[in-house]
Amino acid sequence: MLELKNIKKSYKTGDFIQHALKGVNLSFRKNEFVAILGPSGSGKTTLLNIIGGLDRYDSGDLIINQKSTKNFKDREWDSYRNNCIGFIFQSYNLINHMDIMANVEMGMTLSGISAKKRRKTAKEVLNKVGLKEHMHKRPNQLSGGQMQRVAIARALANNPDIILADEPTGALDSKTSVQIMDLIKEIAKDKLVIMVTHNPDLANLYANRVIEMKDGKIIRDSNPIDEKEKEEETYQIRKTSMNFFTALHLSLNNIRTKKGRTLLTAFASSIGIIGISLILSLSNGFDEQIDVFEKNTLSALPIMISKQSMNLDEETMAKMQEEMTDTEESYPNIDYVIPSETVEEKYVHNNVLTKDYVNYIDKMPKEDIVGINYIYTMGLNVLQKIDGNVKQISTTDVTFTTYPHSLDDREGVIEERFDMLAGRMPTSKEEIILEVDSKNQVSSDLLELLGFTTKENINFKEILNSTITLVLNKDYYQNLGNYYIPKQDLDSLYENKDNLILKVVGIVRLKDDYPSMAATPGLYYSNDLQNYLINMNKESDIVKAQKIADYNVMTGEKFDLTTKEGKDLKENILGYLGDDIEPYMIQIHPKDFNSKENIINYLDEYNKDKKEEDKIAYLDQANLMSSLSSNIMDAITIVLVAFSSISLIVSCIMIGIIMYISVLERTKEIGILRSLGARKKDITRVFNAETFIIGTASGLLGILVAWLLLFPTNSILLDLTNLENVAVMNPLHSLLLIVISVCLTLIGGWLPAKIASKKDPVIALRTE
Repeated sequence: MLELKNIKKSYKTGDFIQHALKGVNLSFRKNEFVAILGPSGSGKTTLLNIIGGLDRYDSGDLIINQKSTKNFKDREWDSYRNNCIGFIFQSYNLINHMDIMANVEMGMTLSGISAKKRRKTAKEVLNKVGLKEHMHKRPNQLSGGQMQRVAIARALANNPDIILADEPTGALDSKTSVQIMDLIKEIAKDKLVIMVTHNPDLANLYANRVIEMKDGKIIRDSNPIDEKEKEEETYQIRKTSMNFFTALHLSLNNIRTKKGRTLLTAFASSIGIIGISLILSLSNGFDEQIDVFEKNTLSALPIMISKQSMNLDEETMAKMQEEMTDTEESYPNIDYVIPSETVEEKYVHNNVLTKDYVNYIDKMPKEDIVGINYIYTMGLNVLQKIDGNVKQISTTDVTFTTYPHSLDDREGVIEERFDMLAGRMPTSKEEIILEVDSKNQVSSDLLELLGFTTKENINFKEILNSTITLVLNKDYYQNLGNYYIPKQDLDSLYENKDNLILKVVGIVRLKDDYPSMAATPGLYYSNDLQNYLINMNKESDIVKAQKIADYNVMTGEKFDLTTKEGKDLKENILGYLGDDIEPYMIQIHPKDFNSKENIINYLDEYNKDKKEEDKIAYLDQANLMSSLSSNIMDAITIVLVAFSSISLIVSCIMIGIIMYISVLERTKEIGILRSLGARKKDITRVFNAETFIIGTASGLLGILVAWLLLFPTNSILLDLTNLENVAVMNPLHSLLLIVISVCLTLIGGWLPAKIASKKDPVIALRTE
């Protein structure tokens, strides 16, 4: 039962108010054919739109099956239009990018009816209106009469209670009009049909009730309903439901009609994706190259464990960088001094390299290391005769230390990683080797240590014949009572029978497949010599005196043993003099990259469950260098990605503009969908689906183009760097970029989609 009680409706344009309906009261039977007559502007179409739920009344009430609609919400009006109302429009209002079957199914689709049932019902109603053989055609392939039959089939498909026809024959010839009116009259046998027309002959011929309107009022009703005829029925309306896949299908059909524009849009919005994808591919490739370089080359760098170690993990590095770049608290306008920690206090960890720790290192799995160095702080008293004069040569400006020894009988670091240019490896403690750089160069200070002052190139044979005189501490210092000083007679020191004469027996150079930073030109002696010097020096009187003294026996100055500095000074002097204390540094040379990881795990195991001050920190040079390289690459990547992201923002804005144009183009479709019961959220979903398709296409196209560009990019890089396949696309990055593309297009299309959902369905239906 449908009833209108004192319905009023006005439209305001500026200061002008037009009263379209002025207190209309009407009731309708369940089954009847009602024709509403009246001149233009009489309010008949407004009345039809209010009955159909497309337009809202200002006051009064619309009663549906004894239920007031005064408090209806949008979703209830949508459900009412979808389930109770079937519209037949003068201009057909079919969706042109969908075939006839899809147009007829649309109302059922919004009701959530299954695809199988929709298809069956659509075929039945199309057969009923005589269009079964045309079901797969598009609307523009049909005549006007056929399109109106499709509109009737669509109105009937969802089995509504009420059919509303607005000038259904207004655009048809007389012969076709008769066919359509016969069809509508047949429908009216078991439904309420309300037809608006300006043709009184048509109304009187077909309708069994004629209502005339003028100036927004009912002036005649040929068959009014009595109170006795009013029927009470249960009000039941199913909710409408358009899922995302339905919206996707609608949008996909629309996109097919404008493939060229969609492709250009997708390509334009993919430019940023292409740029970022290429940048990430290059970054990913260079990171892989760094990893390979680390595995194959940087693993040759030793792991360093020294008495003082700066923690250079990522967290600390980031903190140091933040402190250096933080200028907020610089140059304050204050009149007081702020105490702060030194860099050493903040970041330097003091390692206590005890005998227990040295024993722990010695127990390291031998298969993981090539060699190991225990470096002690020792005073080396080197004399050299140059041009007949004995000179004392300082070893502080040159590398003069031990070379790594193996923990088993296999070849060590020197044999594995260095080429022997001349001579051989040492076989006794008095034999040493010289390391040159990749250009066979060594410093002038080092050559002076060997007795050469010439600026000329020096033959390997001359180098192999050179010697160094090493004086033991017991002979080098003389006792002056409370302290010791070096002897001044260098000639007698040079001739001392207990001196060690160190002879260069080999010249080595790092192999070209190892990093140059792993090489340090200098002189290297065996671990046997170091142990001999320690043992000899610790028995000397000067060391014995120093061990029991609380003053520096070399200067006579007292140590302040209450301070850490005083204790460290005494310890350093003992080390310099050769006492048997902990090593100053330990260098561990891994066999390969995997071995390095095993060594790191072994070192970390020692620190487990220990207090912070008892832990032993180490420096992984290979990891540090690769991290620095990776950090630099990451920084460059971030900057380039940031610049490329600007194009993504532009693409987002462009998508918004294009989607707004699409909204304008599809305004009538919006009105049609709303008349069929589509909710505002369904309209939003339709346009979100379109942006989703464009975003997905844009992302896929961007990744495809970027992948194709990798081939010339790698070819150019191969010519420039001799590195093969530098640019490598990471599938995870590709997937992420596609997701970003979709998200950005959805963001860009969000506002136009919202605008579309808020369009007035009545106005939208009038749009051409």
